Amino acid sequence: MTILVTGGSGQLAQALGAAGHVRVVGRPAFDFDRPETIARAFDAAAPDLVINAAAYTAVDAAETDADAAFRANRDGPAALAQLCRDAGVPLIHLSTDYVFDGTKGAPYLEDDAVAPQGVYGASKLAGERAVLDSGARAIVVRTSWVYAHTGRNFVRTMLGAARKTRSLRVVADQKGCPTTAVDLAAALRAIAARVTEDGWQDRFGGVVHAAGTGWTTWHGLAKAAFAEASRYGAPVADVAAIRTEDWPTPARRPPDSRLECGRLHAVFGVALPPWQDGLRRTIDALAQAGGL
Repeated sequence: MTILVTGGSGQLAQALGAAGHVRVVGRPAFDFDRPETIARAFDAAAPDLVINAAAYTAVDAAETDADAAFRANRDGPAALAQLCRDAGVPLIHLSTDYVFDGTKGAPYLEDDAVAPQGVYGASKLAGERAVLDSGARAIVVRTSWVYAHTGRNFVRTMLGAARKTRSLRVVADQKGCPTTAVDLAAALRAIAARVTEDGWQDRFGGVVHAAGTGWTTWHGLAKAAFAEASRYGAPVADVAAIRTEDWPTPARRPPDSRLECGRLHAVFGVALPPWQDGLRRTIDALAQAGGL
């Protein structure tokens, strides 16, 4: 089985690329801003399955660069889905918790009402709909708060900040499910294996949530990251809890974007580990790589 993974040097694409039978493509060879490269990369790979991890993820920048966000998050995935449809190749498309407004007060199910609050979320929702409406054998996987021991992400930002200051302020009134790229990649590979081994079934299609088990806040994640890093003698900062309004950003974040992931287990037999376990393994990997 050959899996084509888009997203180039992104943390999820790199985690997926660590497995065999995976071809990872990214810019400039594969670029949603250059539509001709999409078909070229697809034809060259001749994949049995595609995982689309390419996206415009600059949440705040999207507020003033909507055209770029929609090209990458809607138009590009739509073109890729059409190629998959024509070739009869299943497509797993990554999406986000930002399609929700965060006001439900409980973890979101796949069929809960969507109401993105910013350009980024709106562009990702448009991408979901384009992929599902394409006629391709498509699975849309919504995830949240993804991080890894490489790349730019919240956990590494916090650890880096502690090397410069011992006092940090972190938002404590936004809830979510932290997800390591390694655990998400393992879940996606398991989904891919199930689809290819069993053959496509209609029950596989549609939206599924995949995120670390359990939840916390950004403040809670920061404190937990420092607690884990302290095992290796890394600098630790005092973390003051603040409200969202104390840290204004151009884009509004959902205050509670927890995801219910029961369908992932019911349909594919997959469940991600507790987020605390993923964080511990990520800090271990950082330490082994000399990143602490």
